[in-house]
Amino acid sequence: MMSNNDMNEAGIKPDEEISWDDVQEELAASASPSEKPEVRSVSFEEMTKTDGGNGGLDLDFILDIPLTLTAELGKTQMLIGDLLRLGQGSVVELAKLAGEPMDVFVNNRLIARGEVVVVNDKFGIRLTDVISAAERVSKLK
Repeated sequence: MMSNNDMNEAGIKPDEEISWDDVQEELAASASPSEKPEVRSVSFEEMTKTDGGNGGLDLDFILDIPLTLTAELGKTQMLIGDLLRLGQGSVVELAKLAGEPMDVFVNNRLIARGEVVVVNDKFGIRLTDVISAAERVSKLK
C-alpha cells in the first residue's frame, strides 16, 4: 500500500508507481455490475392545430428576428491594380443597364426586384416583382 506521500494532490498515483495489481483492481472495480437505471413509460399529449388566421400556425415568435435587406444596383469585376487607381470622381461601370430593375436580397437570398425612387430626399425601392413564397422556399432546399 502506498503512503499519502506517494500520491499527487488529486489522490492519483504517478504513472511510475502503478503496478499490474493496481490495473487488475481497477478492471475488477469497473467490471462489477452497476445499478440498473429505473425505466418508466412516458405519455405525450396529442398535438393539435390552433385555430388562427394563418392556417393554424402560430408564427408570432419569428416576427422580431432581425434580417439584412440589401438592394443591389449592379456588379462588376476589376483587377486590384484598377481598384488601387480609383480616386474621387472615378466612375465604375456596372454590368446592369440604366433603368433595369434592382435586385433586392434578404440575408443574401433574392426576394424581389424593384426600381429606384426618391422619397423625402432619400432613396427607396418600389418593388415591381416579388418572388413567390413557394419559389423562395424551394430555393432554400
